[in-house]
Amino acid sequence: MRALARLLLTLALVASLVFTLWSGARLATDPALTLWRDAAASEIVAATESVLAEAATPEALAARIATHLDADPRDWVVLDALTDLARERSVELPPDLVDRLQVLRAQDSGLLATAQSCAACVMDAGACTVSLLLLCRAPVDLTPVGDVAGIVRAGTAHLAGTEIDEIDLGLSIVGLGATALVLFSGGSSLSVKAGAGLAKVARGAGRLSDGLSGVIRVAVRDGVDWARLPAVRNSDELAAAIRADAFAPLFATATDLTRLQGVTGTARALHLLPLIDGPVAARRLANGAEALGPSRLIAGVDLAGPARMLRATVRFSDLAVQFIGALCAFLLLLAQGIVGAVKSVALRMARRRLRDD
Repeated sequence: MRALARLLLTLALVASLVFTLWSGARLATDPALTLWRDAAASEIVAATESVLAEAATPEALAARIATHLDADPRDWVVLDALTDLARERSVELPPDLVDRLQVLRAQDSGLLATAQSCAACVMDAGACTVSLLLLCRAPVDLTPVGDVAGIVRAGTAHLAGTEIDEIDLGLSIVGLGATALVLFSGGSSLSVKAGAGLAKVARGAGRLSDGLSGVIRVAVRDGVDWARLPAVRNSDELAAAIRADAFAPLFATATDLTRLQGVTGTARALHLLPLIDGPVAARRLANGAEALGPSRLIAGVDLAGPARMLRATVRFSDLAVQFIGALCAFLLLLAQGIVGAVKSVALRMARRRLRDD
């Protein structure tokens, strides 16, 4: 019986090892299989509620609101999200904090204060808060009229051997090429154009992440035919001057930026844009916005941190669960085998000592 038990344990150990290696190899080699999957809306809501139950205490909400009121300039995108969350969760803020909110809101939204802040924002996008971007700069920055100019500037710089603004070029290519190359994005040309415009505004305001800037640079370096670029003046000419597959991740990102903007509005989307470092983050943040709404998402990011809020938008894929289960089973069986071997050796040694005595 003991020998049969050892045989069965060995067979189970080998089977679990084989299944672990097989599922791990599939995850590592098949691009269509990933460790994570996008969570459903109900799963995002449930995970976020768990996060907020810990992070959105009355004390934490009051402290964060007070901190943002002390900032200069004050970001009313975040303040509005935090006060909305407090109201949603029936949190009563301290009366002095409520009074301060009302006084400072009236002060910041006054005509003279808005005009002064807007003038500074127009002169320098880095001086803008996200609350001012749509009012002061977006009427110019969100239009597609600069796409051809951006491509022409890059073509001229290439011919002259001077430095090329790869970020401006990449976003201009997406904006101009949306109609001709939209099939690679899976969205509509209008959504791609809008996403590229939003990214241009974010770039001007210093709110484009290093990760997303890197995605744009890779697309430009891998996908542009520099010999043809100087002659580009329309989308048809652009289609012949770039490799569309190299720009596919950027087109997908632009589409998801528009999804995010559609739920949150432009100012809130610009507030969230520094969290986006590539196509995956753009899709997950847009999923989170659609499931939670803008206030809960922005307040959650401020209270709990972006990493925890982004984790709420994903779950382990089915294959990942199988891999983890197989790995746990293998380790458990291996531990049982080691324990059994140690016990067997200990018993033999004990018997030998008894015989010697």
